[in-house]
Amino acid sequence: MIDLHVHSNKSDGTCSPSQLVSYAIEKGLTAFALTDHDTTSGLDEAMQAASCPAAHSVTVIPGIEFSTVYENKDIHVLGLDINYKTPVFLSALADFVASRELRNEKMCAKLREYAQIDITYEKLLAAFPGAVITRAHYARYLFDHGYVKSMPEAFDRYIGDRAPCFIPREKVTPAAAVQLILSAGGVPVLAHPPLYHMSDERLDRLVRTLTENGLAGIEAVYSTYTAGEETHMRSLASRYGLIITGGSDFHGSNKPDIDLGTGKGNLCIPDELLEGLGKAKRSR
Repeated sequence: MIDLHVHSNKSDGTCSPSQLVSYAIEKGLTAFALTDHDTTSGLDEAMQAASCPAAHSVTVIPGIEFSTVYENKDIHVLGLDINYKTPVFLSALADFVASRELRNEKMCAKLREYAQIDITYEKLLAAFPGAVITRAHYARYLFDHGYVKSMPEAFDRYIGDRAPCFIPREKVTPAAAVQLILSAGGVPVLAHPPLYHMSDERLDRLVRTLTENGLAGIEAVYSTYTAGEETHMRSLASRYGLIITGGSDFHGSNKPDIDLGTGKGNLCIPDELLEGLGKAKRSR
């Protein structure tokens, strides 16, 4: 069993990269991909932990999850099996991070102006040292400081896609993320498409456009999918000649109902999906 969508505390998860390796061994996984948001800062630690003799049973696949904007929607693109230390990739990644930082500054200002919430980007960084700040950090900050009674409430009232303090990322497109992943020798995969709540026609158009730009896969197995959604994703992948991948989107205690490898309890991502990943990698 494998898991190709996992987060550490280097973005919005709560486990350290080395703790993820230990937990993956405990869960009996043969491989997992560390795919933190817009950062590869946890990969060295995870790879080192997996290289220890006691961890020989699990493989860490270096990855990343880019947060992009398409028609005013947040769209996520996974980069799997990337060469994350190549200079071209590192330079472009710095631009992605700069875009995220600009958005965070604006969202903090919006929260102060709209809701009189005492928050700054500097306070977020201090509260979550070493992490790439995502909206999950905003939700945790608002919850920890008593502005909301739960993290979901923070999204509903303030920072969700349709909430008054949400500001989309600027000038970072899914196609650009696909190209960047390809520049690092990786496999670009469209993450959890049903979560974007697009019409079938609109999603088909997005997948077609990204495939023309080099998209290699679709996340067809995922913690929250219904049977119908999984069937739809598999059909979409088949239509455009894309591989399928699967992941729990594990975040530790930030998503307490989703466990590593097994999601909500009934997720099973077979090792065979690694064959498709390898095939896509070789074809690049």
